[in-house]
Amino acid sequence: MNFRGVVLDVDGTVVRGDELIPGAGDGLDALAAAGVKRVFVSNNPTKPPGAYVDRFAGVGLEVSPEEVITAGSVTARYLREERPDDDLFVVGESGLVDILTDAGLSVVGADDSPDALVASVDHEFDYDAMCQALWTLSDESVGFVGTDPDVVIPAVGRDVPGSGAVINAIAGVAEREPDAVLGKPSETAREMALERLGVPAASVLVVGDRLNTDIALGERAGMTTVLVKTGVTDDATLAESSVTPDYVLDSLGEIGGLLDELAE
Repeated sequence: MNFRGVVLDVDGTVVRGDELIPGAGDGLDALAAAGVKRVFVSNNPTKPPGAYVDRFAGVGLEVSPEEVITAGSVTARYLREERPDDDLFVVGESGLVDILTDAGLSVVGADDSPDALVASVDHEFDYDAMCQALWTLSDESVGFVGTDPDVVIPAVGRDVPGSGAVINAIAGVAEREPDAVLGKPSETAREMALERLGVPAASVLVVGDRLNTDIALGERAGMTTVLVKTGVTDDATLAESSVTPDYVLDSLGEIGGLLDELAE
């Protein structure tokens, strides 16, 4: 089969921190040579797509903003569609606040009678923030939205806590689950990726390192899924998971060989 589009994860698939993962450049070259249109979809909620242009340039890759979707932009789209008039209390980084306000959404403090709480990764998350979240969500009419489900995220040297850790902590103390968790593998993220590619899901590859986000996104959309073992998923995790990728590669660098095999 000849594929026309590819959804590529970023951290753990193409880069780790500010370093290009070995073989990733060759893999991207192979996809380009095969004429496969690409979109990078990251579950990082703190950076707009434009920030990835600079990040990729730092490792020698030329990428346009139109080729990037982030959990921040997915969250902004969901809120514009589902809660456009809400005042939002954000537990998250200033970058997320900027993404939401740039999208025309209203961000307020915890004491300003918010209509919804948006929870995300926050390097300054502490007991006071937990209290504010608890008190805000004690009103059942207040919405509860998470930016993405990633409990841990790849970083140079070792993994670190992500948005899912903060969301789960708030959900635990508030004793209520989020109304929606965006990023991958949400329906909003799938819609945005397919819109950007402009091709049917059946002709799209999804390549990523995480089963419950990257592979689940492709599986739910009817895409062909490829797991790379350069991020958070090892053989033991794969063996225990109910989510099964169509193909498993050691790295993105092997994608050219897979394309050749599938085209035969």
